[in-house]
Amino acid sequence: SGQPIPVFVDRQNLSKLYIYSDYDVLNLSCQDALEERRAAGRSRCPRCRASRMFYCYSCHVLVHDLEPQRVPRVQLPLKVDIIKHPNETDGKSTAVHAKILAPDDVTIYTYPSIPDFYKPNKVLLVFPQPGSLTLEKLMENQRRARLGLPPIGSSEHSTEEHAAKRLKCLHGSKPIAVFIDCTWNQTNKIILDERLQGLQCVELRKHETHFWRRQKGKPSTYLATIEALYYFLEEYDQLVLGRPPTGCYDNLLFFYSYMYGLVHSAKAEKL
Repeated sequence: SGQPIPVFVDRQNLSKLYIYSDYDVLNLSCQDALEERRAAGRSRCPRCRASRMFYCYSCHVLVHDLEPQRVPRVQLPLKVDIIKHPNETDGKSTAVHAKILAPDDVTIYTYPSIPDFYKPNKVLLVFPQPGSLTLEKLMENQRRARLGLPPIGSSEHSTEEHAAKRLKCLHGSKPIAVFIDCTWNQTNKIILDERLQGLQCVELRKHETHFWRRQKGKPSTYLATIEALYYFLEEYDQLVLGRPPTGCYDNLLFFYSYMYGLVHSAKAEKL
């Protein structure tokens, strides 16, 4: 369709991935270890001994023959809880990428297991639904609260006091961002759970997915879980923390971008 295939250029142990649309240029750690692992064939999970390529999607660990020091670690400015639908196929989920690449900050739960949110005002549920706000609007509400003005985009319960409580999630100790990992047709079972009611929902800006397993009949703005986390962190850094883009979260796409390149290279060979 005329869209360029990813090109990897290794410079001083740094890869630059060029892909179309939103990603532009990503600063990624060298992916030679993945290429070597793919050439060598599948290995064993050190825990369950299952045959895997790069990581075990069941145990959330690297395979035995992939050296941890050759895979990047990413530090996040908040905690991330990912709630996975029990029918979501482990091998197709990108949530495990986040757990392996940011193990100190990411936890994966399989529904009906949901963490206890002792401080719900510190929690952001990243999911588009009625009542959800962009981070821009949340920050604007914070400014308005300081001026004694009512919040925008508010529900019937949004008194100034209630709005001020919801905005506390952006400050102080590390907040928690919650993501739901499943197909869009499976989301209702989780999003309607009473344990998630009352959390502030956040929606992202519009982004085009690069996922090679597009959901049939769904728009291209429906993102893979790792894409949604990546874009959320980029927005959070800029809008909440006031930091310019630095590429510090690009390595969250370490596995994803490599697999993307493989898929599109295979497609190009068939043309």
